[in-house]
Amino acid sequence: MNTATPRSSDLRLVVGYDGSPPANRALRVAVNMLQGRSGAIDVVYVAHIPSMASLSAGAVTELESGFDEIEQELRTTVGEELRGSVERWEFERREGPIAEELVAAAKDSHAAHPEATVVIVVGSSETAAHRVIGSVAVHLARHSPVPLVIVP
Repeated sequence: MNTATPRSSDLRLVVGYDGSPPANRALRVAVNMLQGRSGAIDVVYVAHIPSMASLSAGAVTELESGFDEIEQELRTTVGEELRGSVERWEFERREGPIAEELVAAAKDSHAAHPEATVVIVVGSSETAAHRVIGSVAVHLARHSPVPLVIVP
């Protein structure tokens, strides 16, 4: 695993986070990457409803309510994990296709901090089938407009 990033005056790390073991590893790697550098970690939770076409309006509302609860739990977990190790971090929830939303978050970070080096950090899928047929990491490896770190 190569976690070397280009040097700049500011490093913005966009970490895809869902509370899973791979996401936790990605968050720890991001903390390590930021050590000794100025910058921040932007933790992004993407609430994803796979196919809304087959869901009733009530089911979608219930899912969105569940996403609110998950967001609060993840925000608390991230705060505990980063306490004392990272001064500047933000937590954001987005909705939509996960890889596309992480790319959008990276683009937004670059627009807000044009002098910064923006890097997406994600954990890899834990199943071989998922890695082959369409994981977030595979999609990002093919389409990310910024440097990408995939943490095993």
